[in-house]
Amino acid sequence: MKNLLYIVLYTWSLLCRADGLPDLGDTSQEAMSPQQERQIGVQSMFEIRSDKDYLDDAEINDYLNQIGYQLVANSNEPGQEFEFFAINDNSINAFALPGGFIGVNTGLILMAQSESELASVLGHEIAHVTQHHLARMVAGQKVDSITAIAALAVAILAARSNPQASQAAMVGMQASSIQRQLNFTRIHEQEADRIGLTTLQKAGFDPYAMPIFFERLQKSTRLLDNNAPSYLRTHPITSDRIADVANRVQQIPYRLVADSLNFQLVRAKLRAMQKNSQEAVNFFQSALGEQKFGNQTAKRYGLALALLRTGQVARATQEFAPLQTLTSRNPMIATLAGQIRRAGKNNDGIVEFYRSTTQSFPQHRALVYDYVELLLETKRFEDALKLLNEQIMTHPNDLRLHELLARNYAALGKRQKEHHMLAYTYILRGNLHSAIEQLELAKRSGTDFHELSIIESELKQFKEIAAAHAKKN
Repeated sequence: MKNLLYIVLYTWSLLCRADGLPDLGDTSQEAMSPQQERQIGVQSMFEIRSDKDYLDDAEINDYLNQIGYQLVANSNEPGQEFEFFAINDNSINAFALPGGFIGVNTGLILMAQSESELASVLGHEIAHVTQHHLARMVAGQKVDSITAIAALAVAILAARSNPQASQAAMVGMQASSIQRQLNFTRIHEQEADRIGLTTLQKAGFDPYAMPIFFERLQKSTRLLDNNAPSYLRTHPITSDRIADVANRVQQIPYRLVADSLNFQLVRAKLRAMQKNSQEAVNFFQSALGEQKFGNQTAKRYGLALALLRTGQVARATQEFAPLQTLTSRNPMIATLAGQIRRAGKNNDGIVEFYRSTTQSFPQHRALVYDYVELLLETKRFEDALKLLNEQIMTHPNDLRLHELLARNYAALGKRQKEHHMLAYTYILRGNLHSAIEQLELAKRSGTDFHELSIIESELKQFKEIAAAHAKKN
């Protein structure tokens, strides 16, 4: 747990200390430090994760991070820490926050007609971060507190999705004026295009996808009766920009880059999740019936998932059958196979199925979550405990893993450990007050001397941070 506590406590302490940060209102300071950028991003993500539009889906977010880090590894700052996440919003948008946090609306994922098109947008946003465009503009506002800047960063999120909402989010901060200043300039956009294009090519994606996607975005303005997509309002795509990128890619030899199966499966999952359940079933049935365009495996996956949502387990099992041979090769298909078996009460060999598939795909968090749920349901608490502790070593900031571990300790009657783990879940949500309450309960709930000393140390730190936060506000 040391990694988790270090990250969270360090961030909280810096946000709350009265004298621990440079004066961001100092006109001699031209930009924020990378450390400050990360602090703002972490604090902003507390708010974003609690928003109803944050898409808390491990498979979709893991996929975005997979292709995101493929790009980051080929960027001009491969050591920069990033987090990619999805926003459940049909508007066509993506945005970057200071410190390497990049959000992608589901509408943009569905609009992209190839994985390289989606990667071209991520590459562009990564370039905004590595070039510190947003950080320099935020610092230029001369806001005199890190907490105020964190609030401003959250307002930027609102502005990216809904310009009208941003007006309310930035009340008292001259919202419209600030938003105008925060919109990326032509120079910023051209630089992000140029650097993003280089990153895209080096990462093995199709660089020709960038001008193609930008042109489609520009054309969509007319299709929407001049109501430009959010991405066009915050990243104006001009004919000059498209021409510039198109000229650059002409110097690059063309080669066909195939989409990954996961790109198609993620899009199918989004369609199955976002539509009315029966409408989704009808959509995929029609798509499979045409047998013309698109990935047939993804269509069948989407149909089985939509059927499962409607409670038609027998039909979902039948439609999924042709994909059964792929369960050993693709983690998303394996995860759906397990969900269908559990929904159909097909428990013969189910524990062994999950044991073997999680060994094949140990980093696929959705599969791990389902396996732990099964172990808890079947009262295999020690097996669940072992698996959770292994996973938390790899994913120390995973809120769902900590929640499952708290449930595991509750089932084992280990109240001290249960409350201790619940304290971590609250701190990961940014709820310091509730974290302190859980540590107090943990302190009174057990007699394990070693753990009690850890709890008392953490409680002291949490209370000091809370007092500093209260004093500052």
